[in-house]
Amino acid sequence: MSYQLLKGKRGIITGALDSSSIAWKVAQRAHEEGAQFTLTNAPIAMRMGEIHKLAEATGSKIIPADATNVDDITTLYQESMQVMGGKIDFVLHSIGMSVNIRKNVPYTALNYEYFNKGIDVSALSFHKMLAVAHKLDALNTHASVVALSYIAAQRAYPFYTDMADIKAMLESIARTFGYHYGKQKQVRINTVSQSPTRTVAGSGIKGFDAFFEFAQAQSPLGNASAESCADFCVALFSDLTRMVTMQNLYHDGGYSSTGVSQQQLDLIQHT
Repeated sequence: MSYQLLKGKRGIITGALDSSSIAWKVAQRAHEEGAQFTLTNAPIAMRMGEIHKLAEATGSKIIPADATNVDDITTLYQESMQVMGGKIDFVLHSIGMSVNIRKNVPYTALNYEYFNKGIDVSALSFHKMLAVAHKLDALNTHASVVALSYIAAQRAYPFYTDMADIKAMLESIARTFGYHYGKQKQVRINTVSQSPTRTVAGSGIKGFDAFFEFAQAQSPLGNASAESCADFCVALFSDLTRMVTMQNLYHDGGYSSTGVSQQQLDLIQHT
């Protein structure tokens, strides 16, 4: 059902790789709610994904950009404003990558070159996107910026290794930049801490399937799907959440507030 929550709004959506990705679902829902937007991803990711199908379905222009490159980000904002005829009302940062996780490097023996790459791609890219927007005055008053995070930023999850530290940095950037942008332009900046989700990125983490089932058993409402995360992001882009900023918002079916579920205890007792 469409409520036209984003009618007349312009946006930039990063990270849509294929139909399983959260960014893909956000783009579909934003389109249904009346928004126009540009799509962007790194050139190599675009060759691997199916973003052209999404662009055709939503009538969106694709603007390739390396989110670690300030010049690319500058071009992304400038071309987006030119294509859509005005400043930007919402931005989705859905960018994450850990070479250490891909190569199964344990947290206690991290490769620091890989670590720095992960920080640049997954956290500093967020600061760069905000800093470029600020410099260009590319965001409208009351614009909304959302980045996707994970609860490992606050709690220890052995399998998440260096991405836990990186997500903590991402959330800190949202708070600090959110203060400055809020004071100056009433721009709001939040992170969404999503349930484990069966995406290409999520499924690449060692032990993901087992943990998905564990989280499903702990969450009173079950794991939040990519589709429901898209609904939540659309709500945060809309005018209905104008006073929500600098927050890390858990979208996890109650997982983050549940110590242990009866279902988990029953499983332990029967093993």
